[in-house]
Amino acid sequence: MPNIQRRPSSSAGSKETPVKKFNDLAEFVAAEGTQLGPTEWLEITQDRVNLFADATEDHQWIHVDPERAANGPFGGTIAHGLLTLSLLPYFTHQLYTVDNVAMAINYGYNKVRFITPVRVGAKLRARAEITAVAQLDNAVQATVSTTVEIQDSDKPAAVAESIVRFIG
Repeated sequence: MPNIQRRPSSSAGSKETPVKKFNDLAEFVAAEGTQLGPTEWLEITQDRVNLFADATEDHQWIHVDPERAANGPFGGTIAHGLLTLSLLPYFTHQLYTVDNVAMAINYGYNKVRFITPVRVGAKLRARAEITAVAQLDNAVQATVSTTVEIQDSDKPAAVAESIVRFIG
């Protein structure tokens, strides 16, 4: 059974997030099927969306023009779907850690779906499940199914399977 450590949140006044701490790969492999989370809520700000737009050169008005977007289909600016996906590593660090490995590599994503647009000002958090673990020649590959939730919404923002390789 993994230990649980608490990682303080970066936002003032919020509760601490439980992090499942696996002491080694054997302990992680044995945890296949384990539910993880939820994480702390993270507010999606217009500044974050603008920075992502700059980084990706995607300046579509639904993301960066609050005045025009107010009269658009979403009633305001929304985060890029890929911004939501790019937050998975941030959420993963709140969900679990694996000690005594040389490195963890993001191998890719499967079954990525953007279910609900994320309005600027919305708060997101994640839950996950370790759905598959496989021993490779010199690595352990894990599939972690993650759901990104929107506060006060019945539908998630996104779902994705992340493929992680642990080496050493």
